[in-house]
Amino acid sequence: MSKVFEFSGDVAFCPRDSVYPNPKEPSLLFPLGHHVDLYMPLLKRSRISASFQFSGETLKEKRTSIDVLPDECIFEVFRHLSGGQERSSCACVSKRWLSLLSSIRKDEFYPAEISRPEEPKEEVVSTKVDKPSETVKDVIVDSDTDEIESLIEDSEVRTDGYLSRHLEGKKATDIRLAAIAIGTSTRGGLGKLSIVGNNSVRGVTNFGLKAIARGCPSLRVLTLWNVSSISDEGLAEIASGCNMLEELDLRCCPSISDKALLAVANNCPNLTSLTIESCSNIGNDGFQSVGRLCQKLRSISIKKCPLVGDQGITSLVSSASFLTKLSLQALNVSDMSLAVIGHYGLAIRDLALVGLQNVTEKGFWVMGNGRGLQLLMSLTINCCQGVTDLGVVAIGKGCPSLKHLCLRKCAILSDNGLVSFAKLCMSLKSLELEECHRITQFGLFATLSNCGENIKAMSLANCFGIKDSNMGFAVGAMSPCKSLRSLSIRDCPGFGNVSLAILGRICPQLHRLNLTGLRGITDESFLPFIQGCEAGGLTHVNLIGCENLTDKAVSAIAKVHGSTLEVLNLDGCRHVTDAGLVAIAENCWFLHELDVSKCVVTDYGIAELARAPWTSLQILSMSNCPLVSDNCAPFLLKLGETLVGLDIRQCSAMSYGMVDLLVEKLWRCDILS
Repeated sequence: MSKVFEFSGDVAFCPRDSVYPNPKEPSLLFPLGHHVDLYMPLLKRSRISASFQFSGETLKEKRTSIDVLPDECIFEVFRHLSGGQERSSCACVSKRWLSLLSSIRKDEFYPAEISRPEEPKEEVVSTKVDKPSETVKDVIVDSDTDEIESLIEDSEVRTDGYLSRHLEGKKATDIRLAAIAIGTSTRGGLGKLSIVGNNSVRGVTNFGLKAIARGCPSLRVLTLWNVSSISDEGLAEIASGCNMLEELDLRCCPSISDKALLAVANNCPNLTSLTIESCSNIGNDGFQSVGRLCQKLRSISIKKCPLVGDQGITSLVSSASFLTKLSLQALNVSDMSLAVIGHYGLAIRDLALVGLQNVTEKGFWVMGNGRGLQLLMSLTINCCQGVTDLGVVAIGKGCPSLKHLCLRKCAILSDNGLVSFAKLCMSLKSLELEECHRITQFGLFATLSNCGENIKAMSLANCFGIKDSNMGFAVGAMSPCKSLRSLSIRDCPGFGNVSLAILGRICPQLHRLNLTGLRGITDESFLPFIQGCEAGGLTHVNLIGCENLTDKAVSAIAKVHGSTLEVLNLDGCRHVTDAGLVAIAENCWFLHELDVSKCVVTDYGIAELARAPWTSLQILSMSNCPLVSDNCAPFLLKLGETLVGLDIRQCSAMSYGMVDLLVEKLWRCDILS
C-alpha cells in the first residue's frame, strides 16, 4: 500500500493519470477540472459480503464446534455422564457419539457426585471446630454418615438383566446393537439377546458384539443364528465382558472356531446350556475346554459339526459330571462315544442320538451294559442303522428309570426286540415308533400287553409293517392295557378293521384318540371300538382323512362320549353330513373345538349347532364346504357369542359381503376367509 500512496512535492497532483490503481472504485476520485484529479481517503470501510482475495488464497469463516475435538477428548467427556438419560441423549446426536458411548465400559464411567443435605444455618454457626484443619463441612459429613450411605444406595441402578431383545434380518445391524447397549444399561439391564439372520449391506459384525460386551455385563442368554460376519474376536469380547453368561446358542456361524469357545470356557463359569449347530470350524479342542472348565454345564447339543469326533465327545462327557441333557446329531462319532456315554453319563436324564451313521450294534450294546445311565428318563434314537434287537434289549436292562422312548427310522428293529424291551422296562410311560417297518401287528399288541401299569401314551406313524391279520387265540391270551390314556396311529395304510377291533379290547381306558389317514377303517369296526372305550370317556378325537367313516360313527361318538368330548376333528371325512352335526348338537355339551372341513354339511347343519342348548363352542372350522352359503349368517352370528376362531376358507357359496358382515359383527373372533 505504501507504493500506492508514494507521492511528494510537485508530483502530489498527477495530471490525467489516476493515483489509485483500482478503476472499480469511482467513489474514491472526484474530478476538479479537465486536467486535475484529487485523491480523497476513505471515510468508511466498504461492506464486503463475499470472500475476498489476498495473496491468491481464499479466506473463509470457520465455525467453532465440538466435532473438531479428537475422539480421545470426547471419550473423556462422556466418561463424566452420570445418568442413563444423559447418555441416551448424547447417543442420539450422531453415529460417532453413539459409537464412542458404546465403547465405554460400565466400570469406566466416573461415579455420580451425590449432593449432601445442607444443615440449618444455626447448627453450622454453632458448630465448634477444635482443629484448624477441620472444616465445618467435615463435621457435617461425619454426623450424617448413615444418611449419606442411604443416598448412595438409592442412586445405584440395578442391572439384573430383565430385558430381552430380538433382531432379525434387516434389523440386525451394529448401530442397533450399540443403541441397545446404551439404552438397556440403566433400565434393568439386557438379559437375553437373539440375533437371527444378517443384513447383507450393514450386518452385525464384531463391533456390534463389542458394544454389547461393554454395555451389557448382565447378559445371560445369547443366540446367534446364521451370522457369518461374526468371528472369534466378537464372541471373545462377549465372554470377557459378560461373565454372567448362562446360555449360548450358535447356529450357522462359520467364522467362529475353537478359539472363541475356549474364551467362553475361561471367562463364563456359569455356563449351563450350549448349543452348536453347523459351525464348520468348531472341533474337539473347543468341547474339551468346555467340559473341563464349565463345571455347571447341564445341557449341550451338537449338530452337523464335521470337525467334532470321538475325542471331543468323550472328553466332554467324562469331564462334565453334572450334564443332564445331551443331544448328538449328524456327527462323525463311533461306538467309542456311546461307550463313554454309557459309563460316565451318571447324571444324564435326556439323551438324543440322531443320524450317527458310524455307530454299530456294538455301540448301543455297550452303552446299555455300561450301567451308567441309571437316571436316564428320555431316549430318542433317530436314523441310526446300528439299532437292533440286541441293542434295544441292552438299553432296557441298563436304563431302569426310562420313561419315554422314541425310535425313528430304525429299519432293523423287529417285534422280538420291542416286546423284550417292554418286558424289561416296566417304568415306561410313553412309546413312539416312526418308520419302523419291521414292527407288525403282533409286535404292537404284544408291546401294549407287556408294558405294565405305567404306560400312558403310544404313537405309531408310517409303520408299513402293520397289516390286518387274524391273530386267533393270541388275542385272548393278551392282558388289557388299562393304563393307556392316549393312542395315536398315523398314516399306517395296512391298519384296518381287524386291528381296530383288537385295540378296542386291549385299550378300554382311552381319553385321547388320533386316527389320521387310516382309510382302511369303516363303521363296522369303529362302532364296537367306541363302545369298548366307554369306561374311559374320550375327550379328544382326531379322525383326519378317515374317508370311509360316516354319520353312524359320528353319532356313536356323540352318544357314548358326548358328556366328556371336548375336541372333535372330522377333517376329510367326506361321508359325514348334517346328520352328524345334529347328533353333535344334541349330545356334546362340553365340546369347545369342532372341525368339519371337507365334509358334506349345509346351512341346516350349522343352524342345528346354533340351536343347541350348550354354548361352549370356541373354535369352528368348516373350510372347503361348498354347500354352506350366505343363509347361515344369522346362525354363525349366534355361534359367534362364544367363538374365538372361525375358519370359512374356500366356502365358494359365501359372498364377500357375507364375509365382511362376519368380520364386522364378530370383532372378537379370529376369522380365516
